[in-house]
Amino acid sequence: MHSVAKPTKTAARKAGRLTKTAATGTGRGAAKPAIRKVGLIGLGKMGLPMARHLATKGFAVTGFDVNPQAIAVARKIGVKVVKSPAQVAAVSDLVIIIVGFDSEVKQVLFGAKGILEGARPGLTVAIASTISPSLMAELPERAARARKKVSFVDAPLCRGEPAAEAGELLLLGGGDEAAFERCRPAFETFANSIHHLGALGAGQVGKMVNNLILWACISANDEGLKLARTLGVEQEPLRLALLQSSARNWALEMHNVDLPMPWAEKDMSLVLQEADDARVSLPLCGVLKEVIKGIKVERKQPYPRVRKD
Repeated sequence: MHSVAKPTKTAARKAGRLTKTAATGTGRGAAKPAIRKVGLIGLGKMGLPMARHLATKGFAVTGFDVNPQAIAVARKIGVKVVKSPAQVAAVSDLVIIIVGFDSEVKQVLFGAKGILEGARPGLTVAIASTISPSLMAELPERAARARKKVSFVDAPLCRGEPAAEAGELLLLGGGDEAAFERCRPAFETFANSIHHLGALGAGQVGKMVNNLILWACISANDEGLKLARTLGVEQEPLRLALLQSSARNWALEMHNVDLPMPWAEKDMSLVLQEADDARVSLPLCGVLKEVIKGIKVERKQPYPRVRKD
């Protein structure tokens, strides 16, 4: 492999393609063709608009979901819906997983009729779900044990559902850089800020840090505005003033007391587990988990538990 020249990038990359280059001396090593067939596992509030953006930009999109309503909507926007993750993998160059929990990621990858069952050699799997970095790092070895030549990249997403609808997500990437760059044209259909942070798992680390800081801001905003209300100051005029101050933060700007926070406990549990494994003390994170739980109790929001194998 050391005799193979690296592919050169040209302006064609903007059109979603990489030019093929000849190998030096061996006759091997042409660049892989551009990704045009994209699969999505999970057609929910994030996956469905992602599928729409991909289809609108000319990608052939195949999807899978267990929700009949999501399936019906996906078909209307030009997504070919099939009956299993294996069938998605069989017709895709890139499969993006956007499900809720680590256990669901493992199921759609390694379970019966999972992605690995239908994967063709050279398939790339992007994990857009927020999962533990330690699980992310295990995926290539598990695929190798199954004798499958599959590449994995991190692709967790930030900014939430409104950004997914607008095609303005932020994507935190990780994994082999060449594999990641090959996926970039597909990612650019639904994300306008894409960052490759390092080796496999780096994107998931970045998402954990994002979530930790996000929930810290939400907690501080809630306590501060609660104090103001108790002392007789109206919340909304104060919030607008604070947006012009050093207290400004994204959560304060997007402030909506009715905004659901379904993944808060899961996010904090992931951070605490990774910190325990790494022997790092994060006392604020432990407090935040309880503070967020209290906020959700006050707002009468459900409390989903982290699913385990």
